[in-house]
Amino acid sequence: MTAMKKTTLIASLSLAAVSAFAQTTPVGLWKTIDDDTKKEKSLVRITDNNGVFSGHIEKLLDPDTKPDAVCEDCTDERKGKPVLGMTILRNLKQNADDKAIYDGGDIVDPNNGKVYRTRLKPVDGGKRLEMRGYIGPFYRTQVWLRVE
Repeated sequence: MTAMKKTTLIASLSLAAVSAFAQTTPVGLWKTIDDDTKKEKSLVRITDNNGVFSGHIEKLLDPDTKPDAVCEDCTDERKGKPVLGMTILRNLKQNADDKAIYDGGDIVDPNNGKVYRTRLKPVDGGKRLEMRGYIGPFYRTQVWLRVE
């Protein structure tokens, strides 16, 4: 094998490994699905800022949601702010014991203003994201779908 072919092969394998790793993190664009109605609700972009993950609503998909909707029921700094562009996920970090889980942060439901402790877990090779919200010992899980 020539040196050029070896270099190309190594570069290709390295790129594939980086792509596979990127898909197993929650970073990216996700389509949220309402677990009751099964309707597409929004697109949420999750970003990583030095190991702290957050997510904001990039696009509203539900035709029943007004484009200029605001979070009337929020009780923090998001009260009265537009839902479109709102940071709904914040302060998540990769779990030290289980690297497949991202937790320690919270999520707000702009429909009712409630804030839940949350946990994210990419599944199916990063094609789906289990988003779990907690109140006390009780929880509810939604499955979000990767768009990118």
